[in-house]
Amino acid sequence: MKDLFGKAILDYQTRNNPEDLITETSISEADEMSVAYLFRSFKDMPKLEQKALSLCKGKVLDVGCGAGSHSLYLQKKGFDVNSIDISENAINACRLRGLTNCFVSDILYLNSSEKFDTVLLLMNGTGIFGQLKNITTYLKKLKSLLNNGGQILIDSSDLIYMYDQDDEGAYEVPADKYYGELTFTVHYKGETEKPFDWLYLDYNTLQNAAHANGLNCELIQEGEHYDYLVRLSCD
Repeated sequence: MKDLFGKAILDYQTRNNPEDLITETSISEADEMSVAYLFRSFKDMPKLEQKALSLCKGKVLDVGCGAGSHSLYLQKKGFDVNSIDISENAINACRLRGLTNCFVSDILYLNSSEKFDTVLLLMNGTGIFGQLKNITTYLKKLKSLLNNGGQILIDSSDLIYMYDQDDEGAYEVPADKYYGELTFTVHYKGETEKPFDWLYLDYNTLQNAAHANGLNCELIQEGEHYDYLVRLSCD
């Protein structure tokens, strides 16, 4: 991968002429995204993110930390925070911003001997699952990282609103795959990243998958546009 998302983050942090990211999906047209948004302060975060951060406890693992804004807030609050991302450029930016414990890692390859009280996955945390068939693999891994009494705070969105309805009100979703399975493409400074899978989950599907893997699923808060935050915990 060219790591264009991370390159944009590092460019912004180092003031290396950052430009807007251009993102498009298999069901939506190209859209501009300001990299500055990834560097937002707590007061500028969506209410779901603010709620998730307020629920953090103990030792925290921030998965897919990006520019590190959530981790930095928690670190300043005195939390023991470990932050990971698959983007080397993003992690370099996090270190420049002052994050103490951040490193390049895929969650699936993280050593399960280290346990956490809170595992945090925000900005559509279910996205890293990629496809519906991978949910069990990821949930088992996340569960293995929890201390007794630990929690997974994760958000997502139900994309059903993006599909047309027929005359009887039924949504015209794909017949060959789950409607929240998208392919994402990122463009930055004239370069194009290799398309990657990204998963949005409706609440019922996530709840059923959680229960099937021995996790409680509590709906914490719903956002203004089909998004929601849940807490997963062990039975």
